[in-house]
Amino acid sequence: MTEAAPTTLAAPTTLADLRAEIDRIDAQMHGLLMERSAIIETLISVKKTQVSGSAFRPGREADMMKRLALRHQGLLPLDTIEGIWRIIIATFTYVQANYAVHADVSGGDAAMRDSARFHFGFTVPFVTHEDARAVIRAVADSAGDLGIFRMDQGASAGIWWRDLVGADAPKIIARLPFIERPNHPAGTPVYCIAKPLADAAMREIVLYAARVERWSETLRAGLAQHLAEVSASAADGSHLSLLVAASGEVDQAAIRASLEPAGLSDFAEIGSHAARFAFKPVRS
Repeated sequence: MTEAAPTTLAAPTTLADLRAEIDRIDAQMHGLLMERSAIIETLISVKKTQVSGSAFRPGREADMMKRLALRHQGLLPLDTIEGIWRIIIATFTYVQANYAVHADVSGGDAAMRDSARFHFGFTVPFVTHEDARAVIRAVADSAGDLGIFRMDQGASAGIWWRDLVGADAPKIIARLPFIERPNHPAGTPVYCIAKPLADAAMREIVLYAARVERWSETLRAGLAQHLAEVSASAADGSHLSLLVAASGEVDQAAIRASLEPAGLSDFAEIGSHAARFAFKPVRS
């Protein structure tokens, strides 16, 4: 008579077992953050660049956040994951090279504070200013701080983009939030500026400051043919100053040529950033 094989019973999963697993994972995450910190410490030693403003890599950050969104799944909201990763990136950047974030709160403090805290955390100092031009001046006078201000500046904000013209003037390095989705907890669209970086920002969208004598819908259509548009405009004496956003795939000469029929008298690149990444959560 053949003896029956013993039956293997699965160990019961108790509440205590599940809590022990959570504690184990929490300890591993903390250990990995400390391991990351040790690598950053070595990086500082190797690069010898613990100088304010030297650690920003907006292109690398945009790539990291896009990969994060593409691989995310499960019940944990992307808001939480994005916020955690933004704080990790911003804080370790701060550890490498201390900086502050200057913000224009002329349109309201709450939205700008939410944006700063979501993208840069609470370790990085937050400094408020009365308008975008004051933010640009503060960044220009700093050792390497960042500045943020709303993209939808009204006419009262003045021709702030002219303050970004010049080889040593601050430049736009990012548009936040990078990951766009409905009901984003820090969804106010803002530009992020810094002094010119050794590693340039992503050039998927390039921004130009231009001054013309006149404007027409024909010229707007001509820009559109070159994947460009006027993001803002304001009277500038007898001229009109324009903020032009264009695809980085289009040569600068083509954008300039589109504006020449309008009596172009000044044209300069003032920054660039990654294109918006739209995220649509998958509903199970």
